[in-house]
Amino acid sequence: MKNPNSKFDIATAEAIAISGLGFIGQDGERLGKFLNATGVNPADLRELAGSSEFSASVLDFLAQDESLLLVFTSENSIDPELIKPALMRLSGKQGLVSS
Repeated sequence: MKNPNSKFDIATAEAIAISGLGFIGQDGERLGKFLNATGVNPADLRELAGSSEFSASVLDFLAQDESLLLVFTSENSIDPELIKPALMRLSGKQGLVSS
């Protein structure tokens, strides 16, 4: 059986995460929760935004709250089932996800 995560190149996973960061940043309360959850300083957001680790933290934050995840994916026309494989690709754990 082919690994379902193999279709995710790093650029696709990062594009989803960038959309996620934009979504988080659109709402002050949401952004505050993200910053608290990750321990990131607001001044460091631009610098961190390009790293795979930070991108993974964005998707992980969204994945932790199903209602938030569904709003994000709906607003961005993304299949919610794609978030976990993208997260695994960014975190370097592709192939470790079970369906």
